[in-house]
Amino acid sequence: MLSFYYHPDLSAGSFRTTALVKALTEKLPKGAHVDVITTLPNRYSTFSSEAPELETHPGLEIYRIRLSSHKSGMADQSRAFIHFAKEVKRCVWSRQYDLVYATSSRLMTATLGAWIARQHKAKLYLDIRDIFVDTINDVLPRPLALLTKPLLSLLERWTIKQADKVNLVSKGFKSYFDARYPYLQCSFFTNGVDVEFIEAGARVNAENLARMPLTVLYAGNMGEGQGLHTIIPDLAMRMRERVIFRLIGDGSRKSSLQAALQKAGVDNVELLPPMRRDQLIQAYQAADVLFLHLNDYDAFKNVLPSKLFEYAAMGKPIWAGVTGYAAEFVRSEINNAAVFHPCDAVEAQKVFSKLSLVDAPRTEFIDKFSRTRLMQVMADDLLSLMRGGA
Repeated sequence: MLSFYYHPDLSAGSFRTTALVKALTEKLPKGAHVDVITTLPNRYSTFSSEAPELETHPGLEIYRIRLSSHKSGMADQSRAFIHFAKEVKRCVWSRQYDLVYATSSRLMTATLGAWIARQHKAKLYLDIRDIFVDTINDVLPRPLALLTKPLLSLLERWTIKQADKVNLVSKGFKSYFDARYPYLQCSFFTNGVDVEFIEAGARVNAENLARMPLTVLYAGNMGEGQGLHTIIPDLAMRMRERVIFRLIGDGSRKSSLQAALQKAGVDNVELLPPMRRDQLIQAYQAADVLFLHLNDYDAFKNVLPSKLFEYAAMGKPIWAGVTGYAAEFVRSEINNAAVFHPCDAVEAQKVFSKLSLVDAPRTEFIDKFSRTRLMQVMADDLLSLMRGGA
């Protein structure tokens, strides 16, 4: 089980893999053994949490590789991954595996998993959480994107060809994979709602929010992909009398956001560092509206942000700047949510009035997207490869 992030780190990959490992170990036959190879908590340079480098349980060992301190820039992340890959190869060289699972948002973890599976003549199950080749045109400078895309496309093709089964986290990815890999056997297990958020959401009581100003909370990464620096300064100024923004997290564009807020003279935005899940749930419960935003890039028309699932579980009104598949998902699956076009502060202000300022549990959503249930089924799908399934 290969995942760059794992408990207690803060990321979609961490929460997803941790839940899957739990489900898988409950289903494995007697005598089976799982190695999880990951990193010590490193998602944010401003957040750290203690974890052992080697954690041993019956039938399960977790190897956490120590990375040097790094930030969210592409160069830093590349250096960190090179070190990770070297250490992974050292961990696995003397072992024999029947099945390799790799979860990946930036392709290279999937490629590393494919290399290990090939070396060990093992079955390969890939969990694809983003289409990096499709994203680089938007998130990298154009000269660098033109230089790297052909190589990354070749790596993607080689990686996918090694897989016996591929799971796509978003159904929005289907058209991309159908066009390039029509032979591919795909599953569609989305992200889900973890038990902590289900329990917290169950405590929500219907409550009208008459107070002003309202607290609008965003929690997550603050990078180019989220584009908070492109909308928050303008939007905060437009809603100065009605809203206070609390933004929790870190990322490569946080400094750009801080500079834009200072330049605009915004005084109703509070920036907070990343926090543990228990603290984050308390922050969600104290908020009036939950805010989500993706930058206005074509590549993000296919993604389904994991943050939507924990937001929806909290029963709070959701204010989302998304387009494409994510917008369709919000409209069809999440009640009391207002969608606006990314980076459009005028439309964001307009649709805000469509929200019902009331807290109310979303019981049907939680039942449908419980992480525990989804990972139980995904574990069966993964184990089907061991039993000779497609």
